[in-house]
Amino acid sequence: MRKFLTILFAGIFLLALAAFSYAKDQKTAYVDLDKVFEEYNKTKEEYKSLDDKLKAKEAERKKMVDEVRRLKDELELMSDKGKEQKQAAIDEKINTLSEFDRKAKDEFKKERVDAIRDISTEIDKVIQDYGKSQDYDYIYSSRALVFGKDEYDMTPEIIKILNGGKTAGGTGKKD
Repeated sequence: MRKFLTILFAGIFLLALAAFSYAKDQKTAYVDLDKVFEEYNKTKEEYKSLDDKLKAKEAERKKMVDEVRRLKDELELMSDKGKEQKQAAIDEKINTLSEFDRKAKDEFKKERVDAIRDISTEIDKVIQDYGKSQDYDYIYSSRALVFGKDEYDMTPEIIKILNGGKTAGGTGKKD
């Protein structure tokens, strides 16, 4: 019985050693997705485009607000007879302004969500393609990582690929 236990423990030890050795040979890395997203040139371009559209909408809104103010100023100068008709025009302009605000917010929100989704999908594809081409077993997100040595951080390489640079493996940006 003692010989059996010795052989069993030796077998378990060798099996554990083999599993540890196998795990040690796996190629792993991690990526800081937030940093990749923020440093990707396409993200910067999309944010600038959205900012430009927002400024244009704000300018359009300002014209509408100025028109309402002008009508209110005219209203104060009018006689009681014309005030009712002018007030109806003001109310209509205010309703139009409210509808404009609602539509502009919805459009901006949708465009922003679509841009983030498209960019994130592109980043994921580049990471997966890079991982396959470089024969990685696992690539982790730094969001779920408590600790990782800097030598396993592939963030700069992914940013370089996304922004049109070449990788160590000779692959370029994926379109």
